[in-house]
Formats: sequence, C-alpha cells, structure tokens
Amino acid sequence: MGRPDPEEGQLPAPVKPPDGGWGWIVLLGCFVITGFSYAFPKAVSVYFKELMKDFHVGYSDTAWISSIMLAMLYGTGPVCSIMVNQFGCRPVMLIGGLLASAGMILASFTTNIIELYLTAGVLTGLGMALNFQPSLIMLGTYFDKRRPLANGLAAAGSPVFLSSLSPLGQVLLEKFGWRGGFLIMGGLLLNCCTCGAVMRPLDMGMKRKMGKAQDKYEAKEMLPIGGKSEEGISTTDGTKKGKKAKKKPKKGKKLLDFSIFSNRGFIIYTISKFILVLGLFVPPILLVNYAKDTGVPDTEAAFLLSIIGFIDIFARPACGMVAGLKWVRPHVAYLFSFSMLFNGLTDICSARASNYTGLVIFCVFFGISYGMVGALQFEVLMAIVGSQKFSSAIGLVLLIEAFAVLIGPPSAGRLVDALKNYEVIFYLAGSEVALSALFLGVASYCCLNRGKKEPLPENNPSAGAGSDTEEAESDVQEAEEHSSDNHQPAHSTDNAVVVANEAANHVAEEQRGEGGGCPAGDGEVLARDGCNADQMVERDSF
Repeated sequence: MGRPDPEEGQLPAPVKPPDGGWGWIVLLGCFVITGFSYAFPKAVSVYFKELMKDFHVGYSDTAWISSIMLAMLYGTGPVCSIMVNQFGCRPVMLIGGLLASAGMILASFTTNIIELYLTAGVLTGLGMALNFQPSLIMLGTYFDKRRPLANGLAAAGSPVFLSSLSPLGQVLLEKFGWRGGFLIMGGLLLNCCTCGAVMRPLDMGMKRKMGKAQDKYEAKEMLPIGGKSEEGISTTDGTKKGKKAKKKPKKGKKLLDFSIFSNRGFIIYTISKFILVLGLFVPPILLVNYAKDTGVPDTEAAFLLSIIGFIDIFARPACGMVAGLKWVRPHVAYLFSFSMLFNGLTDICSARASNYTGLVIFCVFFGISYGMVGALQFEVLMAIVGSQKFSSAIGLVLLIEAFAVLIGPPSAGRLVDALKNYEVIFYLAGSEVALSALFLGVASYCCLNRGKKEPLPENNPSAGAGSDTEEAESDVQEAEEHSSDNHQPAHSTDNAVVVANEAANHVAEEQRGEGGGCPAGDGEVLARDGCNADQMVERDSF
C-alpha cells in the first residue's frame, strides 16, 4: 500500500477492497492502535503525583508529558504520510512500535523531567504517530462497503483502552512504582509491532500476473506447437518488457500530495475540523474540576468521566452502523455535521448545570455525541479524498489539528484562571463546536452540490479492467512502439503483431458468437464503428 510498483515504476491499479476476510484482522489491529494512541497520553497521568515528588516539579511540568505525546501524534502527520508513501504501512508501523516501546523503557531510567520529555514525550509520541496513521490507511484499503462500520469499531478502541489502561496504571504504580510501571507499559506497547505485522498489503499485481498467464495460454492454443509458437510468445514478452522499461521514469508516487488542496470538499472539511478541535476537548478536561467546584465529592466527580467513556464505547460502533446504511452513506457529511451540532448544543445546555444529576445527564448526552464525532471524522475524510490520497490527506489534517489542540485547551485553562467561571468556558466551547457544524453543513450544501458534475453520456464506457479484446489490441500497439523505438529485426516484430492480431480476432469472434454484440459489464470496450477488434479501442478508466 502506497509504494510504487517495483517493475514498472508507476502506481498499479488498486485492488477491490475485500470488505472482510483478513480485513477483520486488520480491523482488530486498528482497534488496538487507536486505543493506545488516544488513551495512552491520558493514562500516564496516574503517575504524575509520584513524578512531582521525585523530580520536585509542579503539576503543569508533568502535564507537558501528555501534551508532547499529543503534539507528536498530530504534528508529525506529514512525516508519517511521506514515510507511508515511500516505504508502505507495515514497515512504518513496525518501526513505530519499537520507538513507542523504547521511549517508555528509557523513561523508566530517567533522572530529570527533561529526559522524560524526550523519552516518554517525543520518542513514544512519535512511535504512536507512526502506528496510528498507517493503521487508518490500511483500514480504508480493506473496507469499502462496510467502511463506516469498520471505522466505528476501530474508533471504539479509544474509550475501551482508556477505561482499562488507567486502572492498570494505578495497580502498577502501587506494586512496582512509577519506574516499574513505565517499564511494563513499554512492554505493552510492543503489541503495536504485532498489529503492524498483520497489516498485510493487498496484492496489487495479482490481476497483471493473471492477465499475462492468460495471454501466453491463448497464444499457445491458437498457434502451431513448435518453434514458431515459442518465438511469438518470447517476442511478445520482450516487447512488453521493453514497454515497461520505457514507462519506468514517467510516473512515481508523490511523497506528499498537495493536490488535495484543490478539492473543495477537503478545504471545507479541514476548516471545520480546525474550529471543532478548538472546543471539542475542553469540556472533558474541565469536567472533574467543574464538578468539584459545585460541591460534588471527589470520587463521584471522577466517576463522571467513566460515564462518558462507557457511553462512548457503544456510541461509536452504533453510529458506524447507521452511517453504513444505503440511504445514509451518501449524506454522511451531513450526519457528521449533525453530530457536531449535537455535541455543541450539549455543551451549551449543560453550562448552567449546578447539581450532580444535571452533570450525569450532560455526560450521557456528551458521550453519545462525542462517540458520533469520533466514529465519523475519518470516514468523512475517506469519502471526500478517496483511499488513494487518504495517506496524504490525513497527515495534513492532523498537522492543522495540532495547532488547534495547542490553542484550545490551554486557552480555556487560562480563561478559567482569569474569570473563575466555568459557565463561560462551556458556552464558548459549545459555540465553537456548533459553529464548525454549521460551517460544514452549509458549505457542503452550497459549494459542493452546485459543483456536481453532469452525468456522463450513455456511450461512455464503464470503469474497470480491460476486456480480452482490448488486451490483444494493446499487444499490437506495444509491439509497434517497441519496434520503432528499439529498431529490432523486422521479422520478430511481424511475428509479435501476427500473434496479437490473431488473438484479437479470435477473441472478438467468440464474443460476437456468444453475446451477439459488444462486450458489456466490467471492462466494457467501445469501438468507433462497431465491435471490430482491429479498429481503435477506447476506454475511460477511473
């Protein structure tokens, strides 16, 4: 996935996603990677008090560990895209798993807070980033019809791991101390390597190999057995190799495809996501302190986050199932806009909650809306840019979101310190989320619907692979080009042309006898004046 073809130096035709099979194993790996990537920076917060005692630092100093992890997860998006496009998903994920594990293991031997920033923050954060982005790319490769459900199930890894890693970290802290806990957590991160190992790329060259074998078989069947047949086959193979060598320097995979910025849908999505992230993470960060200030006991205040996580676990897969419905999927961008509006209104309506019951109701509705946003965010991006450009698109989007992450929550914290009022913060965060929803919905309706292309004329051929007749015609063109470019002996080229022409005529006659007309369906071929294979063949490929 994402690598140039080693033989031709150009991108092969994408293989149809299987929507199952080994894809379920890939989904399981993506579930684990998503859980580690989003939950791990929050789970390490259970060690902060011990770190403050050992290193004689404040809470804000230790909080930078989680902030650096998240900054690396978002900010290194373009770097991940370049590495995936250059080396493929599986090698990048294996390296990322080793880096993430090594960062936590080295952190267990640190002697000051700066070393923790470099190991647990930078190294582990980079390793998780190199796992998170490729796993989403592979998920989009293996799923198409069931992709909304797959994205919802993979996104459920975040609340599941958050509800398990935090208690586990507390147990490790009590039994082994923070150093032993970091060491064991580093060992757990080696599971990222296992997840990377199962990210088997789809075989892009299978169709090409089958077509080559079929050409040889047809040539042997139509020509007399002997030296002439073997000569024709070897000459045809030689012309194809010469054609491949000629094409080699023409095309190559871009390390980072900036052409996606010409897609209006991508621009609208990016702007709305930037506004969304400014306010999306503020309520859960301030919720516990807000509850304590209203007189809620500490244990009950901490339980509010558990309510959000529990609801989130079921909301994400359920939303993925709804988004996969036939009458919903074409309008998934509007469903995403609705989920953001739902989340923003939940923040605004709960700003005046003054008792524990009101906060519990807020957590239920926030968990539902937050799960919907988490399940749909990458599904909408895949639908906008497609699987071929998704590797570049997600890297650029995560980079832009990184700035919003660094602006939103810290600014909210400063406003709380200055105003001593959480109500204003909830109003502000909810307004930002609602604004992003309105922008996405209105801009998508006004800009994208007006720019829809008119349907193609009926005489346009359908997309797909070429038929047998077209393959034979391409052999004729390849042989002629190879003869003119390389000045080979005339009798060899003539033999190749004879082989290809006879194959084309034979296949065309069989198709006329069976179907009584032009071939249809996948790989439909249209000739200018009928179905004669000796005439010009036209195909519209997508």
